[in-house]
Amino acid sequence: MHLSASVLPARRLHQHRLCQLPLAVLQRCWLCVQSSADSVPRSACAGKPARNHGDGTGASQVRCRPGYIEERLHRFEELRQTQEAIVRERAGSANRPIAVAIAGRKSVAGRAWRTSPYHISRELGLLDSALVARVNGQLWDLHRPLEGDTELELLALDHTEAKAVYWHSSAHVLGAAMEQLYGGLLCSGPSTENGFFYDMYLEGRPVPSGHFPELESVCRSMMEEKLPFERVEVTRRDLLELFKYNKFKLRFIEDKVTSPTATVYRCGSLVDLCRGPHITHTGLINALRIVKSAGVHWGGDPDKEPLHRIHAVSFPDNEALEEWDRRQEELKSRDHRKIGKEQELFFFHDLSPGSCFFLPKGAHIYNTLTDFLKGEYRKRGYVEVVTPNVYNSKLWEQSGHWDHYKENMFSFKLDNETYALKPMNCPGHCLMYDYRPRSWRELPLRLADFGVLHRNEYSGGLSGLVRSRRFQQDDAHIFCTLEQIETEIMGCLDFLQAVYEIFGFSFRLFLSTRPEKFLGEAGVWDRAEQQLERSLQEFGKPWEKNLGDGAFYGPKIDVQIQDALGRNHQCATIQLDFQLPARFNLTYSGRDGSSRERPVMIHRAILGSVERMMAILAENCAGKWPFWLSPSQVLVIPIGASTEDYAHQVYRDLHEAGFMVDISLDAGQTLGRKIRNAQMAQYNFILVAGERERDSGSVSVRTRDNRQHGMRGVDETVRRFGELKASRCRNAEEAF
Repeated sequence: MHLSASVLPARRLHQHRLCQLPLAVLQRCWLCVQSSADSVPRSACAGKPARNHGDGTGASQVRCRPGYIEERLHRFEELRQTQEAIVRERAGSANRPIAVAIAGRKSVAGRAWRTSPYHISRELGLLDSALVARVNGQLWDLHRPLEGDTELELLALDHTEAKAVYWHSSAHVLGAAMEQLYGGLLCSGPSTENGFFYDMYLEGRPVPSGHFPELESVCRSMMEEKLPFERVEVTRRDLLELFKYNKFKLRFIEDKVTSPTATVYRCGSLVDLCRGPHITHTGLINALRIVKSAGVHWGGDPDKEPLHRIHAVSFPDNEALEEWDRRQEELKSRDHRKIGKEQELFFFHDLSPGSCFFLPKGAHIYNTLTDFLKGEYRKRGYVEVVTPNVYNSKLWEQSGHWDHYKENMFSFKLDNETYALKPMNCPGHCLMYDYRPRSWRELPLRLADFGVLHRNEYSGGLSGLVRSRRFQQDDAHIFCTLEQIETEIMGCLDFLQAVYEIFGFSFRLFLSTRPEKFLGEAGVWDRAEQQLERSLQEFGKPWEKNLGDGAFYGPKIDVQIQDALGRNHQCATIQLDFQLPARFNLTYSGRDGSSRERPVMIHRAILGSVERMMAILAENCAGKWPFWLSPSQVLVIPIGASTEDYAHQVYRDLHEAGFMVDISLDAGQTLGRKIRNAQMAQYNFILVAGERERDSGSVSVRTRDNRQHGMRGVDETVRRFGELKASRCRNAEEAF
């Protein structure tokens, strides 16, 4: 279950119970309805029973919605109205002047519990672009009143977090339509990197793809009604009672809702347990497309209940949807699995599910990528190590992974002990650090490892090279002192920039800070976060802060790359870890020679999974690999039998120089056909050898894009190819 999606249970909320809530909780139970000119306009639908969306609007065969919906709506209104009265009564004294500092603008005055981001965006003329706000670092509904002095950011759709909110709000629309049409139990409905989905339990009933138009029609009717998103905070006790009809929501509440209260949102007929925030109303969604449906299992566990997942995407206008459609067609032609088959790079087999078989050309790309990183390691002070693939489960118990990750590990019994294939390298590197006593003079110690990793991904989640069970990472762990963090982080940032520039990727940086539950001392965290901030500032690239989104063991820098199609991929990561050095009792002797100090551990990856990066690169270049990485760099074509011996000599010269070269000897094809076939096969360079070329010791050079460079000497051509390969030039065909 995702934290940002659920439903509201159903039970009458008596006023005397809410009166027992603390004032701080009641203040958080903000209302859309306010008095006077400060009030936010509410839809005429708010507070009223919701009819079937799509009635009379063209949706065919709208089902009779389940009885729990009406009961749920009725009780939501009781909750909302009761909280309105109590908040007005007990929070009235908190209405005071406040200062609102707006990012990039001068501060404005407001009043607590009356002024909202909605009012401020309207005054600034930004109402048409602002989708959601960030208040003192926390995402905030536009029409949620401010509670005190505020640092305010207004986020538009082009902001990553605003897009996530937009798509999550769209998921609520989809969930309402699914409830109405199919009458199942909703589970989770988060936004994703490329849209959103909703899971529903249908007791084994299928949802034919032929139903998609009807589902879209119901969603459109909700969008046309401009239904508001209404937020109410309720007690955990009420959640358990009101969700009693949905076993999946109850599981989520028991497992995930640990606070005394949680928020629920209403949109049309749907009431959902949800952290929020949301857009103001459904009218901001003007185009929605159901993409696909799939079968999954609760919690990704194949032993749990089967669920039906419906994926969708939405946009503010039809033009954006049409552009998305065009991009999907482009994505199909660039799918790395399609390219891998056409170019004979790799394949998968049922006898080893989730593990890739790399054919010679695919292995060339794979090895070239790892060799590239190994060369950078030598220049940047890393030392490469090799660690075991199999460890006793006691190692994973000590590291803390066994309790939380053993279901994703391949384990087996041997001599009455439990062993497992490693899913990550960090515990093994801790053993390597602890092999002997360490001194401050050895730090920083940068260990790099391309060891094979195995993770027991569930079958439904496997997706070519993007998600596999067997993979390798350009994994490294840096052991350093607290004072060295800033310098090491700068080195990691410079490293990833150098690599991504070679590939032509732009990237975005995100600093994720201390979460609510964390390991270690707050002061150490604060100091580490300050060092990360200074490193990011010195690095000079734009970055964003994700408050509270760090790992429990340390703050981190997440890196998103953007490919040629505008898609974002998270590959690189730079994570500080205070936990593992403590769990393994790692130390080093301090400068005074007597004290034992605790090192900080930095987890660092640039490519991430080599397999996944290979998939991203294949789709980014649409199979037109850059020359230095290409598995088909050169094809030699003799003109007739009289020049075949010469062509073979050219082939040998190139092969001995280390190039991926082939020779075309099919006498049944014309020269023109051979050249066209070579271009279709994405050979970077095509060398034609006729009698004139043989007599002059040269070749005629042309490229896959039909660029002709004329006759060049063989030695000159081999030398130039070497220069282009060494420079990792992205446009070698033009630069030749």
